[in-house]
Amino acid sequence: MITEPDFSRKLNVSLRARVTLVVVVTPEEERVVSQIRDVCVSWEPARQCLAWDSVDGFSVIAGNKNFLTQSRDPLMALDDITKSDENAVIVLKDFHEYWNNPQVKRKIRNFSQKFKYNRRSIVIITPVPRVPDEIRDEAVVIHFPPPDMKELSADLDTLLSTTGIHDTLTRQGREKLIQAALGMTLNQARRSFSKAIVMHGTINEGDIDAIIADKKDILSQSDALEFYSLTETAENVGGLLVLKEWLRLRERAFTQEARDYGLPSPKGIALIGIPGTGKSLTAKMIADLWHLPLLRLDVGALFGSLVGESEERTRRALSLAETVAPCILWVDEIEKAFAFGSGDAGTSQRVFAHLLTWMQDKTAPCFVVATANNIAALPPELLRKGRFDEIFFLDLPNMEERREIFSVHIKKRTCIPAEFDLDLLARESEGYVGSEIEQTVIDAMYLAFNENMRRVTTADIFQCLKTQVPLSVSQRETVAALREWLAEGRAISASSAAEPEQAVSRHIALETMKPVQS
Repeated sequence: MITEPDFSRKLNVSLRARVTLVVVVTPEEERVVSQIRDVCVSWEPARQCLAWDSVDGFSVIAGNKNFLTQSRDPLMALDDITKSDENAVIVLKDFHEYWNNPQVKRKIRNFSQKFKYNRRSIVIITPVPRVPDEIRDEAVVIHFPPPDMKELSADLDTLLSTTGIHDTLTRQGREKLIQAALGMTLNQARRSFSKAIVMHGTINEGDIDAIIADKKDILSQSDALEFYSLTETAENVGGLLVLKEWLRLRERAFTQEARDYGLPSPKGIALIGIPGTGKSLTAKMIADLWHLPLLRLDVGALFGSLVGESEERTRRALSLAETVAPCILWVDEIEKAFAFGSGDAGTSQRVFAHLLTWMQDKTAPCFVVATANNIAALPPELLRKGRFDEIFFLDLPNMEERREIFSVHIKKRTCIPAEFDLDLLARESEGYVGSEIEQTVIDAMYLAFNENMRRVTTADIFQCLKTQVPLSVSQRETVAALREWLAEGRAISASSAAEPEQAVSRHIALETMKPVQS
């Protein structure tokens, strides 16, 4: 199976090698026929190129025009191929519809054997990758790649010139816009560009997210990949200054400018830490920060009941992610996803091994964000260098981070952070993680809502803090073990240097605190 992007060169080599049967897998019939025609015309003298379908019969698309047969029956059309030039290339459209006809399969096998002694070649264009076992050995299968950045850029220029529209894109903005369309067919990309022009009268960097959203239809081909809309910005994530700076330095990592400079595309990061500290939120933030599509890999959906089905689903999901690339591939709670079972005949080990190999060897710009809570369940080969660029630990938020987290969630609920005593709330929420802080704000709003929908106050939030038992207390031993792992230097803290807090051993009796007045 050939998957290299230079389709014209590969087809040219196959034709010169007198390959008699080529199967091209692609939904882009018009685009691939155009490239086949260009290959035939490039020969000296030009090779005759014919196309056939069951509605219009034969048509000449290059070379000698003297071909008058118009058979619409597939068997008769195969017979008529012998009337073409000995150097002809015959393109058969929709021929996968006749795979179940034993006479058609036998005829194709006969031709593929007979044509070895002349230079005729049959090219079958099909949107489905299935090739009958009877003719698999006779065929060269080429997966026709989606358009690259150069082709998409040229098509955008054509669209702009024909509509008379002037874009307002910077050089970097144009590159990000084209990157957003990578993985689409040429028609899909053209429709996305056209919608942007119709809606705004031009096309600009603000259309990048809309084009990314249009990729969602592509992902419907796999149950294991879920498309997430870009909704979380860096402003919605409190703290994590070290991680945010690391991401900011790599914001232009997927540009051609970075390639020309000699920088490789970043591979990914592992986010390890205490539950509720914002690991999943961070994955969503990265996609928004870099304006890349976010795909969540549902590893549970990879496993099937048939022999070899799980491995095939894994290959298909990762191949689809590469098609959509550049993208963020989010693997949530990876330690649970690949917990090896004793009764699955080694399937989970093989799926895990395939993912590890892909992470190590992938060349497509798929940035992997793997999150995990249980370090003990992670195999050592997952976290070694080469699969991730860095391993970050998300610890209990320090006082400044808690203050910022309160501000984020108060603002998100249409309240004004300046009206609250954020310093007090941050001080009295020692040992709370981000999700617990968010919940106290929500609980406080319920209190105010049920008292004649009055405005929520600092006292409401403080009252809810008193009723919660934070994870740092209820899971003291687990949290302590995680922080000890960080202290051993096995990862980088995602936060700035924390103040000397002993949140794990925290025994604050909130119920003894004096009520706070708003």
